[in-house]
Amino acid sequence: MAVNKISLRIGGPAGRGIMNTGLMFAKCCSRIGLHVFDYIEYPSLIKGGHNTYVVRAEDEPIYCQVKGTDILIALDEPSIHIHREELNAQSIVIYDEKAVHENIAGLSNCHRIPLPMKELLQEAHGKELMANTVCLGAALGIMDYPLAVAEGVVRDAFGEKKDAIVEENLAALRLGFTYAREHFAALNHYRLTPIPNAPKRMVLTGNEAIALGAVSAGLTFYAAYPMTPASSILHTLAGWQERHNIVVKHAEDEISVANMTVGAAFAGARAMCATSGGGFALMNETLSLAGITETPAVFVEVTRGGPGTGIPTFTEQSDLKFVLNSGHGDFPLFVVAPGDVEEAFRLTGEAFNAAERYHTPTVILSDKYLGESHKSAEFFNERVPIDRGPLLREAPEHYLRYPLDGRAVTPRTIPGVPNGFFLANSDEHDPFGYSTEEIDIRNAQMEKRMRKLEEFAREMPQPVLRGPPLADLTIISWGSTKGPIMEALKHLEREGLSVNFLHLTWIQPFPRATVRRILSNAKRTLIIENNYSGQMQGVIKEQTGIDIQHAMRRYDGRPFFFEDICSRVKDILRGGQ
Repeated sequence: MAVNKISLRIGGPAGRGIMNTGLMFAKCCSRIGLHVFDYIEYPSLIKGGHNTYVVRAEDEPIYCQVKGTDILIALDEPSIHIHREELNAQSIVIYDEKAVHENIAGLSNCHRIPLPMKELLQEAHGKELMANTVCLGAALGIMDYPLAVAEGVVRDAFGEKKDAIVEENLAALRLGFTYAREHFAALNHYRLTPIPNAPKRMVLTGNEAIALGAVSAGLTFYAAYPMTPASSILHTLAGWQERHNIVVKHAEDEISVANMTVGAAFAGARAMCATSGGGFALMNETLSLAGITETPAVFVEVTRGGPGTGIPTFTEQSDLKFVLNSGHGDFPLFVVAPGDVEEAFRLTGEAFNAAERYHTPTVILSDKYLGESHKSAEFFNERVPIDRGPLLREAPEHYLRYPLDGRAVTPRTIPGVPNGFFLANSDEHDPFGYSTEEIDIRNAQMEKRMRKLEEFAREMPQPVLRGPPLADLTIISWGSTKGPIMEALKHLEREGLSVNFLHLTWIQPFPRATVRRILSNAKRTLIIENNYSGQMQGVIKEQTGIDIQHAMRRYDGRPFFFEDICSRVKDILRGGQ
């Protein structure tokens, strides 16, 4: 019997409540003290297709999904065909007995729980749509999960709906729970038991962590046009806008979004917008405007698989070089890439502070895997320091916004500050802001702006090498690949293998001295990226002159599995390629 260690997958067509059911199960696991990670896949369809939601829960910290499936809730027959390779002799499949053929391939080597769904729903006075809740109840029933806790989760999930809907779902949950316990009590392979005195944890996505980090950092303006997989940042902040006094704008397109955001930042708001690759392409001219006017706006780019529309609901890390070189012309641009929900929260605050200290647009680079996967985390009790940089409340007479006095960053004002008037347009300008094409002024203003990269590079947080300093192999990565690598390190260490890990967060300016020092001392190197061309590998070569010896890449829209990383590491340590 496996106690407090489970990987549960829900599969079925869009429109069957799969996302809600998966999140309810994740919260059920978290509420009894387990660590949780989930991963979702869905096509760009409102109904139909194949959706899947994987929840992994254990009593020790976990960082990603696993390959195998312990319990499969199949809301249609294709889900069994698609996921049968993940099942083993101990796996349990829960399904509607009328919706799945009894002799379907994939069920012969595992355990089955066929549910009389029509009868159970009639008894619960529920609708066909509630089959997911019946299946959730059945799964919790065979794992001996405390029913009262599950009922609390269901109440929270449907609490904003009519009382009748809440009660129907509770009835569906109880019937599935009771039926499984009465008819399949022998299938006690998995058990979920409350951990005494376990701390309460949040279950949140990377997008929600960015939104929470922005609010904690003093966000006052947010604009977006919905674009998967960044849309949930808009949904989250729209729900919080009144409580936190935030202006949230759903604009007509990404050009308007960018212009509103830069305009709000110019007016003194802590302003942010978010999109994905195609929307960020439309924002590039405005990003360049922020660069020359020295306006501290924050942009979030949550990458999906390109090019073009590509695979819009799947993950990739293919926009790195695009973001690093975004906006026409030379201007300072800061780029930071969180790797998990904790970093998404903390680095969002750092991004706002960096933008305002240096009057520089800053991009938070994420992706679908981080943005939409839930992870349990300790509550963020830390206070986010708010540093608004050199901002004048009253300006001297004859105030100059862009003086050429040797400083890279000079005090800014916002509209309404006494004596603080200046011109901010997209032309090259003199110290007051008037347009100019004079050679000496052009050179001096360009050099003034670009010195911000040098100054921030000296103070920005440096990457840290995790693990033994003289390991046999050094893994390098950035962004959401952190999770599978951290999980792989945990297992490799238990096997006695010597591996360390260099995870990059602040990417522009690039921490070249630190990276060069660490990689120069590495015995073997492996970089892991979710893109075809090895974009970070190229950036490291460009910035440090170091060729990384081995590369592991994936570009099919899916994240890495730690099992594959472990296999590749062992192969390299045995002398393979």
